[in-house]
Amino acid sequence: MNEKLSKTPKESEVEMTELVLPNDTNLLGNLLGGRLMHWIDIAAAMAASRHSNKVVATRVMEQIDFKIPIHMGDIVILKARLIWTGKTSMRVLVKVFREDLKNGEKSLTNEAFLTFVALDEEKQPAVVPTLLPETAEEKALFQKEEEKRKK
Repeated sequence: MNEKLSKTPKESEVEMTELVLPNDTNLLGNLLGGRLMHWIDIAAAMAASRHSNKVVATRVMEQIDFKIPIHMGDIVILKARLIWTGKTSMRVLVKVFREDLKNGEKSLTNEAFLTFVALDEEKQPAVVPTLLPETAEEKALFQKEEEKRKK
């Protein structure tokens, strides 16, 4: 096996793009929260799988902040990046942006934090590479997660 012992957040980041169609919206013409949660889970799982090179299972979808609505016809951009790793678990931050096709304006609409567990061939927890944060933001997010686990 040539699996790496550690990886940077950039090595496993995911950017996923979706178009909001009529079937994705509620009676107000806004993206359904459940559809967005589905897309967030997929983007985050891909980032966790890329980091671990394993199948992953969602353990926690802890927090999703809905800041502004996303409308039918908008492009949705989901950016998923690992912010912390434990022995078998990984914490992922997904930032969601809407792009208005009429004027190209982009806005941060949502942020979500999810935890995944890597699984081996027997569907048991598997050890994951450690995370090597590089930027000041990545280091701050990693440290914040470390402090949460000490409590």
